[in-house]
Amino acid sequence: MANEPGIRTRPFEARFGEWVVAARWPIVAVTLILVAVAASGSLKLQFSANYRVFFSQDNPQLLALESLENTYSKNDNVLFLLVPEDRDATSEQALAAAVWLTEQAWRTPYSTRVDSIANFPHTLADGDDLSVSELVDPDALSDADHRSWVRATALADPRIEGNLLARDGGVSAVNVTVELPAEDEAVRIPEVAAFAYGLAEEAKNLFPSVDVRLVGTVMINHAFAAASIDSQITFLPASLAIMALVLGLLIRGLAGVAATGLVIVFSVLVAMGLGGWVGLPFTPPTAPAPTIVLMVAVANCAHLLVTLLQRLRAGDSKPEAIVESLRVNLHPVFLASLTTAIGFLTMNFSEVPPYRHLGTLVAFGVGASFVLSVTFLPALLSLLPVRAPATGRAADPAMASLAEFVVRRRTPLLWGSLAVVLALLAAVPRNELNDVLVHFFDESVEIRQDTDFLDERLSGNTLLEYSLVSPGPGEIADPAFLADISAFAAWYRDQPETRHVTVLSDTFRELNKNMHGDDPAAYRLPASRELASQYLLLYELSLPFGLDLNNRIDVSKSATRMTVTAKTLSSQEVLELHTRAEAWLDGNAPHIVRTESAGAALMFAHIGQRNIQAMLFGTAVAFLGVSMVLIVALRSLRIGLLSLVPNFIPGLMGFGVWGLAVGEVGLALSVVMAMTIGIVVDDTVHFLSKYRRARQEHASTPEDAVRYAFQTVGRAIVTTSAVLVAGFLIFVLSPFLPTAGVGWLASLIIALAVIADFLLLPPLLMALDRRGESGGAGSATDPLEARGELRPAADH
Repeated sequence: MANEPGIRTRPFEARFGEWVVAARWPIVAVTLILVAVAASGSLKLQFSANYRVFFSQDNPQLLALESLENTYSKNDNVLFLLVPEDRDATSEQALAAAVWLTEQAWRTPYSTRVDSIANFPHTLADGDDLSVSELVDPDALSDADHRSWVRATALADPRIEGNLLARDGGVSAVNVTVELPAEDEAVRIPEVAAFAYGLAEEAKNLFPSVDVRLVGTVMINHAFAAASIDSQITFLPASLAIMALVLGLLIRGLAGVAATGLVIVFSVLVAMGLGGWVGLPFTPPTAPAPTIVLMVAVANCAHLLVTLLQRLRAGDSKPEAIVESLRVNLHPVFLASLTTAIGFLTMNFSEVPPYRHLGTLVAFGVGASFVLSVTFLPALLSLLPVRAPATGRAADPAMASLAEFVVRRRTPLLWGSLAVVLALLAAVPRNELNDVLVHFFDESVEIRQDTDFLDERLSGNTLLEYSLVSPGPGEIADPAFLADISAFAAWYRDQPETRHVTVLSDTFRELNKNMHGDDPAAYRLPASRELASQYLLLYELSLPFGLDLNNRIDVSKSATRMTVTAKTLSSQEVLELHTRAEAWLDGNAPHIVRTESAGAALMFAHIGQRNIQAMLFGTAVAFLGVSMVLIVALRSLRIGLLSLVPNFIPGLMGFGVWGLAVGEVGLALSVVMAMTIGIVVDDTVHFLSKYRRARQEHASTPEDAVRYAFQTVGRAIVTTSAVLVAGFLIFVLSPFLPTAGVGWLASLIIALAVIADFLLLPPLLMALDRRGESGGAGSATDPLEARGELRPAADH
């Protein structure tokens, strides 16, 4: 029959809709089975909270850090800060706390070393021999003279001052170095953190006048995990509540809300399950994935539900309304899902693995939500009671009024919009790249408060590590090499950013003084290599267990580790300081034949720069990919190119507003542009699909086609955008500031995109799409009326 002359073949979308209604029971059953199979993969998700997840295995700065740790030792640590009420860290109570905590800290799981003012190896001359003892004598804590001597000695030693004891003597530290097993890290970090918290509480109870604060890499990693868990506790329930509220107001029916809720839950389960099956880890940056999938799923469902209700109000039966909703929306929902997936998949260009994983997880969810929204959702709705009062009309009065305003004011809207766009684009360069690891947490988070305290009262949060290599084995005892590393340390100490430098030459100076009868005038480097080697051997033989120099000298004694602690610095400031240091080494240290630099601060500073470059390319790929899809799908080069304006401009405008309001972007915000292109294109696709339908099927003028688009899809665009904006705004509640920043910026861009779709795109269409007009701006041919959507229900 379909092939007979004069008989038009029914479109695929209509035939697909009829099949969904007819096969509703099998579709529901198969969906439940497939979702269960896919979701089971979530059991394979591996959680990782180590800050090193931000770096791929071939990252040069990560490789440098691992090389340094393999040469010396790892620097993962728990740092106990002892803060006496009287601000005297050498009082009897404070020293007693330091002694007790130093002894107990050895019980920390996986601990390999404990350093504090209490057990610092103090050296003295003993004739021709060397005596090494702990700086603090536990039996002499009540002796005021001993305490005064401890304070004076510690503040005079550059190895202690500003490191284990604050320069004002008000705070001391107990540093526990841990060697975490590579396997089951997600379990080991909480184990160490739990012990540290318990030990800190015990110390507070025993020494009530001394407060104990906890910082260190292990505690920061633990805070990452806690932030992820806290975020999930907030994100998903709040997002589901917003979804239910918005959809409830939109469709005023429990069936639609319940069906959409199932699509959302299934989409999230499939996304996380597929992530588990392919081996993706779950990390703090990927924590927003379920909520983003939820929002995309709501957008797909909302368009189908709005059209369904419009057809029911126009008098269609429920099966007819479902079929018509699929006929009208299948193509644009597919395009929207495809372009959204493209946007998120381009996050795989990021230099940061967790953001690649986030993009992939959301793309899985987008695919699942598309399939579920065009199969499971209509099949389930056909089984549930869905009603809407028949009014004989599907038009939306509010959207009709907005459409008339835009049509009549199109010229001032066009020029006004362009002026605002240009003004905000000019503010984009105000943004500066900045990533500070400890500032990833909100100031309300305890670890942020304690790291800020460390920065203010003791040392700093920026750690730079250097492996300084001598000409050969044993050459670290060469006075010329020692002079070079000493000069390098002196240069660093002169820099305004520096808080403390740990360098081997300070130990040699102290040993030389000891072996000259503890004469302060002999506090200098040994005069010969032989003397230096003898001093070093004597010192190493005298050191107690756990306090050797393996963390400072390599096995062949050809290289030494220098550690620089600086105040909290931005990424750019870290790079500038490091560049100055390398320039000084190149011109002033001929006996340091090679330098390897590492540290978390350098890692984040370098990856920020590379990630910006990578995501500029990724954003360009997303831009081109979405453009090609729209041009091909809309079968119009002109309309396809016009669609780029409301898709690309909002992202730049958002960064312009951000530049004016904040002025700093980090790793997380660098991927927002690519991510939001995939999201904001949804509304443009739906608007242009309806616009093109009116132009092609009903030969409408651009003005009438704009009216048609507003009336048929305007409310759905407002609804989905409201859900997306509200959903991303939930992210601002996260204590993990990169996620909160994504929430602010993404919600801003989405809101700007809606404005562009309503106030900029229609004037552009009316100005530039003048081909094939069937009448003037005031044409009486209404596409809604032409489709019978204005006919009384009885005649439909």
